Amino acid sequence: MAIKNKNAKQQKTKKTKKAKKSNVINGVAHVHATFNNTIISISDLEGNVLAWSSAGKIGFKGSKKSTPYAAKLVAEKVGKTVLEQGVNNLDIEIKGPGPGRDSAIRNLQAIGFNITTINDVTPIPHNGPRPPKRPRG
Repeated sequence: MAIKNKNAKQQKTKKTKKAKKSNVINGVAHVHATFNNTIISISDLEGNVLAWSSAGKIGFKGSKKSTPYAAKLVAEKVGKTVLEQGVNNLDIEIKGPGPGRDSAIRNLQAIGFNITTINDVTPIPHNGPRPPKRPRG
């Protein structure tokens, strides 16, 4: 009996979630462009994430993650998955000073999205904590 149970456990396969078809027409693309990586997530207007990806998730490593080309591929991957779900209009929120900002926006527009607004939501301190000391050398 124990042998049959072992074989039954080995035959189980891992199930993956399928992207469900939703009736979402408007979405928000959050582009987080740092100096080390570019992360793009697209959500509906309530904030529920429909799809996301990053340069590291696609397969770039090291300094190649922070290139505009990597950001272009990330936008392409996320955009295609969300287009299948029925999203047509996008509001874009950009956060961070990274080099992938412009190429991500251009590629989202090239895929076929109707971009309504572009907001820069980079957090800027209004004289927050004291800056670190000047490096010696």
